[in-house]
Amino acid sequence: MSHTSDTIEAAAVEAATVDLPAHAEAPGRRGLQLPNLTGFILPFIILVLWQTAATYKWIDPVFLPAPLTVVTAFWKMLTKQKLAFDFLASINIVGQAFIYGSAAALLLGIAAGLSRKVEEFFGPTFDTIRHIPGIAWLPLIVLWLGIGAPAKILVIAKSVFFPVFLNTLQGIRNVEKNYIELAKVLTLTRWQLIRKVILPAAMPSIMVSLRYAAGLAWALVVVAEGLSGLEGLGFLIFRAQGLLLTDQLLVCMVIIGLVGFAIDRSMFLAQKRVLKWKQGYDG
Repeated sequence: MSHTSDTIEAAAVEAATVDLPAHAEAPGRRGLQLPNLTGFILPFIILVLWQTAATYKWIDPVFLPAPLTVVTAFWKMLTKQKLAFDFLASINIVGQAFIYGSAAALLLGIAAGLSRKVEEFFGPTFDTIRHIPGIAWLPLIVLWLGIGAPAKILVIAKSVFFPVFLNTLQGIRNVEKNYIELAKVLTLTRWQLIRKVILPAAMPSIMVSLRYAAGLAWALVVVAEGLSGLEGLGFLIFRAQGLLLTDQLLVCMVIIGLVGFAIDRSMFLAQKRVLKWKQGYDG
């Protein structure tokens, strides 16, 4: 009996003193999580190279002003010019174009995905129109609507429409047949089938298309405003190019890049929230 008791006690001590794996941490002793700064390494390298090139004048300052010169130009444009007004004008155009284009694409994409007849009705016309670049439509649309915001909104909305429409259509058509057969076994109604099976299964494709379309809309506003209009970041870029104001040109480019990054991150977070039920490969 004593031998058995000693054996049990020894086993308990051994289990209590077993080493944790290298990656495991005891509960309650987890240290502070440091932010991941990997994504800032390349921008820092670019900034250092930029400052070095400007300091040693490897490139003429007319073509590549120093970072401090660009910061000074930003402050001047913000306080003495209409940078904030132009920025809001661009945001307004992009927001409206994205909402109108994506909403129409979702409605028609879902309708075409659910009905082969709807797809056959719209398919040939849409397949023809989508191969004509949005910028090619701009001169004609300007003749119809003038050079104001409606013309730019229509051009950008057209470019937003087709990626969302096609991904919505294909997302619905790529739903697993096993899901449909299971829904029939469960005797779901048509509306229940759409709401609980088809749309959730197609949602990953839809969310990816919306994320892509948001970035595309922001990129196209520069071209639309540059070719037609007297306000917005696109207009400022083309004006700076014509007047050889490289510092102001870089200010607009940095703003466009940062805002584009913010839009993409926002859409990515929305995508994760909507698809939180879907687990995938994290890399």
